[in-house]
Amino acid sequence: MTDFAMGPALLFCPADRPERYAKAADRSDAVILDLEDAVAPENKAAAREALIANPLDPARTIVRVNPAQTHDFAQDLQALHETNYRTIMLAKAEGGEDLWAISGFRVIALCETARGVLKASELAGEPNVVALMWGAEDLVASLGGTASRKDDGGYRDIARHARSTVLLAAAAAGKQAVDAVYVNIPDLDGLADEARDAVASGFSMKACIHPSQVEAIRAAYRPSAEEEQFARDLLAEAQHHGGVFTFRGKMVDGPILRHAEQTLRRAAHQR
Repeated sequence: MTDFAMGPALLFCPADRPERYAKAADRSDAVILDLEDAVAPENKAAAREALIANPLDPARTIVRVNPAQTHDFAQDLQALHETNYRTIMLAKAEGGEDLWAISGFRVIALCETARGVLKASELAGEPNVVALMWGAEDLVASLGGTASRKDDGGYRDIARHARSTVLLAAAAAGKQAVDAVYVNIPDLDGLADEARDAVASGFSMKACIHPSQVEAIRAAYRPSAEEEQFARDLLAEAQHHGGVFTFRGKMVDGPILRHAEQTLRRAAHQR
């Protein structure tokens, strides 16, 4: 896997609201300054000016730029060259050609259209792509649908398929994967359940849209003391075995050991 990691909680912030930049950065593991959907067309020029005039730590900042096929994209890149930001999120990425005009930047390719999801493997294979993210609402809109979730809050099958496709494409290319936002802001229990599933499935990070959501994501990615100790004990016991063995009543082989190693990496990352 690439060593790119900013997570686990990435918080979106409208780029035309510079008064929110510092708070968003302080409350999250990394902030995504959004030049795309969060900014009305008439405010995009002002958003670029604010981006330049109000610098944050570039190591903990991502800038979401407009789709490569738009006029705003070129203007976004021009503004970025006047900053120290070098990690961008490309909205509505739909193929390797979208990345060819971007040099000198690490790119999170956002797969949020039908074409983008189907091209996820191609996008992940581009050398400047460090991660893939998927987006449910734009995806369903691109299909002509009306909602990514059922009445009970769970994803519809097409959204679950897209989520899995993007995760598999990222992992196959040795890149990180970012899980989509949870738009029901007051429903922190639902967010916590989804974030725990993201951890268990293999997503390295999860994006969010409100500061109140950050801790639920962090908590999901933070192993409990019992989980951490179990992983340590298991890996210590593995030193005495050359192959498959039994530990506390469970069979242990290579994949189980890698699960334990990942638990300790998550624990170390959140200290």
